Amino acid sequence: MVSNQCPVTESILFIDDTIASGGLTHPRSRRIAEEIHSLLNDVAWGRAGDDHLPAVQDLIQELLEKKEPQGRRLGQHLNQTLADNMEVFESHVKTHNCPTETCEWLTPAPCQMACPAGIDVPTYVTLIGQGRDAEAIDVIRRDNPFPWVCGLVCTRPCEFMCVRGRMDTPVSIKFLKAFAAERAMSEGTYRNPDKEPDKGKRVCVIGAGPGGLSAAYYLALKGYGVHVIEALPMAGGMIMVGIPRYRLPREVIDREVAMLEELGVTFAFNTRFGQDVTLDALKAEGYVAFFFAIGAHKAYKLGIPGEDDFPQTMEAIDLLRRVALGDRRKPGKQVVVVGGGNVAIDAARTCLRLGCPEVTIAYRRTRHEMPADEEEVEQAEEEGVRFSFLTIPAKIVGQDNCITGLACVRAELVQRDGSTRMSPVPILGSEYTMNADVVISAIGQKVDQLCMGEMKTMGWTRRGTIDVNSVTMQTSIDGVFAAGDAVTGPATVIEAIGGGKRAAEAIDRYLLGIPQPQMPPVPVRRRREECIEVPASTKTVIKRPVMDMLGMDRRRTTFQQVELGYTENMVREEARRCLRCDICRRCGRCIEVCRDKMGISALNMGYMDFDHPVPTDLRITEERCILCGACAANCPTGAMRIEDRGDERLLLLCGTILNRQKLVFCDSCGKAMGPRKYLDFINKRVKSVGQVSEQVMVCEDCARKKTARFNVDTLPV
Repeated sequence: MVSNQCPVTESILFIDDTIASGGLTHPRSRRIAEEIHSLLNDVAWGRAGDDHLPAVQDLIQELLEKKEPQGRRLGQHLNQTLADNMEVFESHVKTHNCPTETCEWLTPAPCQMACPAGIDVPTYVTLIGQGRDAEAIDVIRRDNPFPWVCGLVCTRPCEFMCVRGRMDTPVSIKFLKAFAAERAMSEGTYRNPDKEPDKGKRVCVIGAGPGGLSAAYYLALKGYGVHVIEALPMAGGMIMVGIPRYRLPREVIDREVAMLEELGVTFAFNTRFGQDVTLDALKAEGYVAFFFAIGAHKAYKLGIPGEDDFPQTMEAIDLLRRVALGDRRKPGKQVVVVGGGNVAIDAARTCLRLGCPEVTIAYRRTRHEMPADEEEVEQAEEEGVRFSFLTIPAKIVGQDNCITGLACVRAELVQRDGSTRMSPVPILGSEYTMNADVVISAIGQKVDQLCMGEMKTMGWTRRGTIDVNSVTMQTSIDGVFAAGDAVTGPATVIEAIGGGKRAAEAIDRYLLGIPQPQMPPVPVRRRREECIEVPASTKTVIKRPVMDMLGMDRRRTTFQQVELGYTENMVREEARRCLRCDICRRCGRCIEVCRDKMGISALNMGYMDFDHPVPTDLRITEERCILCGACAANCPTGAMRIEDRGDERLLLLCGTILNRQKLVFCDSCGKAMGPRKYLDFINKRVKSVGQVSEQVMVCEDCARKKTARFNVDTLPV
């Protein structure tokens, strides 16, 4: 192959150019081209199965058989490319490798790879830094329909992988998203993408939680009629009745759900699947595919004596649901919440706001092992929630139908064979009783299978979750898909969104008859924005802003939002801390060239060593760098650039100005010769013809001409 581009990528780009230029006017030819494009994307990213290439060949034959000339020309080009490079195409499918080593034309950053929904984080953070909030939301909503919700309650796996965290602290990605969403919604620039033409098919979604709503959003965008069935009286599922309003105001959910209604998604509330409606009845109404996102709303019991003997024993998820639906009665005076996850923290903080004077969380491990978000734990402590660690509940005690205490045993952590997690073991003789008049269980949830009783052939896992193909979210029943907590067990909002997104793509393929991918999709880099220029001194020292919080008295007594959000100046500054890892792959080649080849060691970027990061100081480059350009010349991605601007030469790494120095110009022709440091470096190593004297500077071209004239003038006549 003469071209240095992968033939798979070349074919995808050729289809893009053909469609963009209006080269396919016939609707059927355009549809076939789009289906080929979708299949070739799977091939390019190693997600294709054995039936992908035959399907591509069949579609190409359809184009060749058409009388429409544009479609035939596209078919001929693709057919020839496939015939000439079949081994390359097959290698992508069978080995998931590109023999040409050129298929990294999209390289997701670590933050994007960590996001279950695959959001293009570097792009939207850059847009926010430039004040282009509406554009940032447009980018986010290509992969996540609920940026405002996630900006408030996401567990931010992207921040855990943020490379900036190896320098100091991660970029505050979550709160940047929340600011941009609120600003766009306020200004009326929060908008839906354009829908595809109506496909004339209807899909039913069971469950209006984040997974079901995400599937509904993407299916509506693809041109399907989508109807959502929900047992609750409003949309939102667990984010509505499981997350307290002090973390996620209801109006945030309502506003983002309203965007789905603008796309034509319809809802039926207070409707329980299996009771009010059945699968057969829905099929009779004309629905051709089904997506189940029924959540995990059934709580696990503590399994201790006395649990079923007192009405003051309750489950955290039930308490949170009642409060979300308007029941604000105080459970009791001395509340003990058993558990260590986010639900336990939410239940405890909710009880404080309901007026309970004493709330304690009993957890059988230590603070270090708590699965709850660290910030949530800290905020709970600030508000007055007490913690009793290494505490194992043994029995609920009471009299006259009222709880008087929770009998407990102290524990110690030991290492068990075959497990990496320390396990709590009771300490003999350490029994004691905690005073309590209410005990709340928060040790996990599971899927309520009763509503699925009519679906006898549905496959279930040993954990009691719906068994699906993890790539397509297809269940054991044809045309039925599932995602969210019903598949993963209790998980996060962003994981449910990612599952709903994958399911929508699979449902679309199922209804179009296109083969399904064999591997999960690789996150797509939506755009490549120009980097924000920041001096190295600023980039190094700028710190992550501290979140302003609601006053403590209001936090303890109301359900007002606790985190007040960043100011606009905080947001713009925080976005400038991003290292733009979508461009810089941190290969370290620039450091090696500067240190080993040039002998200068001007790049002190310890964060590039993933396993053993050492301190980073971007300011050192200005002290040592001679602006020779060797690092930029050897950068494989263009992250490191050197350029002349006016009378200065600059070295930039993804917009960070590492060094800038005045240029020295030739006294004869005016050509830029380089900074003084660079010329001194050269003169020390070679006998340069550039510097004629200490006072006069001429470039090598002018020096050669001057020398040539001198030699001619001195030749004997």
